[in-house]
This record gives sequence, C-alpha cells and structure tokens, in this order.
Amino acid sequence: MTTVRPKEWTYEEFMALPEGGPLRYEIIDGELTMTPAPNTRHQEISGNLFRIISTFLHGNPGSGKVFSAPTDVILSHDPLRAVEPDLVFVSKDRLSLIGEKNIEGAPDLLVEILSEGTEKRDRREKFALYERSGVPEYWIVDPDTNTVQVFRRSGNTYQSPAEFRRQDVLASPLLPGLSIPLSEVFPS
Repeated sequence: MTTVRPKEWTYEEFMALPEGGPLRYEIIDGELTMTPAPNTRHQEISGNLFRIISTFLHGNPGSGKVFSAPTDVILSHDPLRAVEPDLVFVSKDRLSLIGEKNIEGAPDLLVEILSEGTEKRDRREKFALYERSGVPEYWIVDPDTNTVQVFRRSGNTYQSPAEFRRQDVLASPLLPGLSIPLSEVFPS
C-alpha cells in the first residue's frame, strides 16, 4: 500500500490561484482548503462589525487599521499558513506587517464569523493556528446563537473565552474607548 502525502503549497502557487469566484482559499500547514462564499447573514454581520470598528478608527486616527475579507494573512512560509479571516485589525505599533498584497505576521486581532461548513475549522484548526502564531486576540462570532467568544492570550495560550450575547456590549483592550453594542452587529 502506498501513502500519498498531500501537496504542500508554496506562496507563489497560492498567489497563482484564480481571484474571486465562489470560493475562498486558505492554506493551513501547507494544505489547501476551499470554502464557498459566505451567506448574506454572515456578510451583514461582517459588514456591521467592520463599519463599527472602521468608524471608531476614523475618529481615532493612528490607532491602527482594519481589513475585511478577502485579505490574505500569511502567518508562516514554512509550511505555508495563509488564511483569510473575516476581519483583521493591526495596531499602530505593528503597521509594518501590512504589505501591498497581504499582511505578513500575526495581527493584533482576527475575527472569524462561523458559516456552514467552517465551524470545525474555525474552532479547532484556526484556533490552534492563531494561538501558535501569537495572535493576541481571536473572536469567534456565531450567527446562530448571536454570540461572540473572545479569546485573549496569556503567555503562549488563549485563556477561557469571554462570551458576549446580543444584548451585551463588547470592548477590547486592543481598542481602548471602543464599545460595540452587539445588538448593532447581529441583525434581528
């Protein structure tokens, strides 16, 4: 019996994949994964979060930058770990991570909004990858339960998450002064 090892992708091969279309590409530990485009509820939640954070940053120039998908985040080249989170925040102290084509290194905050078929990857594979890569804060947004789990690093690991519900206001030490009423994030 012969075991065939999956192909490990390079960054050059990743960049040669077709842009746009109905699929989103990510590479975790050298393995290519494809995800269908998210549904409209997912996109509405993503847009609401982006708008709130973006408006805050506009009023607080120099705090950092926020990006929405599709934005490639290269966490490692060997093996290649290229992800496309729903939202990415890079603080003013780490703006050097932002390149013309992607963000290279661990941003301050990554946000994943669960979709059908991505929950396992977001909660397990990406959680472990983000923790291992040194991402200080990771939010998992669940459109089905209208909740946000916030994981913050302490040392080399994420601590038990703080969980916020639709009626709560989310704040992060990464963005001092920002309060996010989750009732404005989750459409009714």
